[in-house]
Amino acid sequence: MTKANPLLEGLDEAVSRGTPESRERALWHATDLMTAGHFSEDEIETFGAVIGRLAGEIEVAARAQLAKRLAHFDDAPVNILHKLAFDDSIDVAGPVLRESERLEPYAMVANACLKSQSHLLAISKRETLVEMVTDVLVTHGDQEVMTSVASNNGARFSETGFQHLIEHAEDDSVLAEKLGRRQDIPQHVFQQLIAKASDEVRKRLQQERPELVKQIKSTVADVAGALQSRLGPASENYQTAKRAVTALHQLGKLNERSISDYARGRRIEEVTIGLSLMCTLPEDAVERALLSDSKEMLLIMARALRFSWETTMSLLFLGAKGHRLASRELKDLKDEFGRLNIETSRGVLKSHQSRKAAGDAELRPAGAAR
Repeated sequence: MTKANPLLEGLDEAVSRGTPESRERALWHATDLMTAGHFSEDEIETFGAVIGRLAGEIEVAARAQLAKRLAHFDDAPVNILHKLAFDDSIDVAGPVLRESERLEPYAMVANACLKSQSHLLAISKRETLVEMVTDVLVTHGDQEVMTSVASNNGARFSETGFQHLIEHAEDDSVLAEKLGRRQDIPQHVFQQLIAKASDEVRKRLQQERPELVKQIKSTVADVAGALQSRLGPASENYQTAKRAVTALHQLGKLNERSISDYARGRRIEEVTIGLSLMCTLPEDAVERALLSDSKEMLLIMARALRFSWETTMSLLFLGAKGHRLASRELKDLKDEFGRLNIETSRGVLKSHQSRKAAGDAELRPAGAAR
């Protein structure tokens, strides 16, 4: 028998025939012994059995006090922590959800799916949060929860998580600013955020994150810019290519296979025109995406169009200097392509399409037909 087992003796009497006061005294006695000593996992489990039996028989205030003690105890019994974390009272569950390092991610996910918004808010304030937890917080949480988790520098988000936050930030300037200030926000997500934010929020974020704004401007063509494409309309070959690709598009036959064939044949004019039609973007924007040292926008376009990696790789080689890419660079690009979310990528394209439409409207003479 271990030194913890004698605690089980008399437990039935303390629970079934004891007074509330005697049960609470027994609880604190067991808790004091456990936190003061050095016990094996089996012995901690024994303490857990004792404390669990007693915790079910005490008042909320006492359970809340127990939660505060165990939340900071590195060897706290996991079964008791889970029981406290799922308590309906946030006074009991809160300390464990916010602070216990023994609480496992799967328990947080289940908690966020089953319990109140106060429970989700407590989880959002943890020092660190993994993606599987933040995914549930942003899909089940209210605006307060989303703002809290977006403000948490120790939280990590998946592409899906970022997308949910972007959707809600469109009508919430506070959430938009919190999200825009995150150091781990991907460039394309920041780009989409800027496109959807209010003028006031957009100006503040552009001032606070000039490095991201600069990257965006260097990667994506400004529809109001005056950069002349080297594949300009003066080129006879370009005009011939444009007529052929446009006709293919009008027949409904411009697709991934067409683009792949053009890319493998190094027919950059056809690729540029084809992607422009498929993405509803200016041709100079597509050309920049193809030829830029940063390939992020090209990956976004390919992902939004649901292109395979093989087709995307052909586009990358087409736009690379000398049509060559180092194996390490290609692997990194493949990993980045795999991380991109299709809906997020489509959101980025929509933001650029909106900017193009706005630019066209500004250039249209007053009274012109729409």
